[in-house]
Amino acid sequence: MSANTELAVVPPAETALAVYSTPNGLEPWLQQIRDKIDGFTPDISTRKGRDAIASMAYAVARSKTALDDVGKKLVADLKEVPKKIDAERKRVRDTLESWQEEVRRPLNEWQAKEDARVEFHSSMIRHIEDCGLGLIGGQPQPFELLFRELEEKIIVDEKFEEFEAEAHRAKAAALAKLKTSFDEHQKREAEQAELIRLRAEAEAQAQRDRDAEIARAAAEQARLQAEQQAQAERDAAARREQVLRDQAAAAQLAAEQASRDAEAAAERQLLQLQLQAEQAQRAAEQAEANRIAAEQRAEQERIAADQRAVKAAEDARAAEVARQKAAADEIIRQEKLREADKAHKARINRAALEAFVAGGMTEECAKQAITLIAQRKIPAISIQY
Repeated sequence: MSANTELAVVPPAETALAVYSTPNGLEPWLQQIRDKIDGFTPDISTRKGRDAIASMAYAVARSKTALDDVGKKLVADLKEVPKKIDAERKRVRDTLESWQEEVRRPLNEWQAKEDARVEFHSSMIRHIEDCGLGLIGGQPQPFELLFRELEEKIIVDEKFEEFEAEAHRAKAAALAKLKTSFDEHQKREAEQAELIRLRAEAEAQAQRDRDAEIARAAAEQARLQAEQQAQAERDAAARREQVLRDQAAAAQLAAEQASRDAEAAAERQLLQLQLQAEQAQRAAEQAEANRIAAEQRAEQERIAADQRAVKAAEDARAAEVARQKAAADEIIRQEKLREADKAHKARINRAALEAFVAGGMTEECAKQAITLIAQRKIPAISIQY
């Protein structure tokens, strides 16, 4: 046996896959090698025997390599099979998917148009429902605009196709909700106006009460001052009269004493006493006149105080009327400003909407765009009002 000879031939190519894929399928070839090994009896003591042993070992190694190479080639060939199968599968999938798309394209196009049609009707119905909630384009709107939108602009007819009945129901429900909201709004405004009126009346009554109290206090103060002044003048007059009486009594005593001293001096003294008595009488009369004048001045001061109190009350009432009128005018002015601002913004938004529509956008898209810009949800873009 030469070094280039295998101990067993490899299985033929046409049966190799069956042999290698069968459990112990290579056993006959292994048995051939085993038989040759068992029948080999070299002489280890000679060089030729030792060379024969080496040659046999090499032959076994070559048989191992040959049998393993066949199996390796089978595995390599089998590994290519899945790649070829996957490539063919992909080609078939791509081809059939393109054919499927080609066949389904008319249906897809029809479905897209149908979806757009249904979405348009649905969006119109949502718009109707939003109007019932007080919104147009997602923004709260005045009742006048909402009623005009529902009653005049939104016409439900055969153009709604199979959604016509639903649109009629939505419109009826929206109008009912809007009318209910409008009635509640009117009621709230009436209640607010009544509350303002009652508050104004209460404030006016409180002011009148305060003015009346101020006037009463002023009149009472003036009366007390006048009475005190009159009493003071009466007391002063009484004191002066008492002094004069005391002086008269003292003079009389002096006269009586003088009459006892000398008759001549008595006559002179009598004349002097008469003169003093006349002066005392005149002083008393003057004191009484002063008392009456003081009482008259006190009465005049009281009347003047009453007049001032009445005028203060009238001025306070006039000031309250002016304040109420200014407050009402301010409320009306603020309401006009709000209405003007709403109308101004509505004109600008309408102009923007018309510009968008003129540029090729649908009205719904244009409304949505304006709403998003107005809400500042679009960066770097705003509406200049």
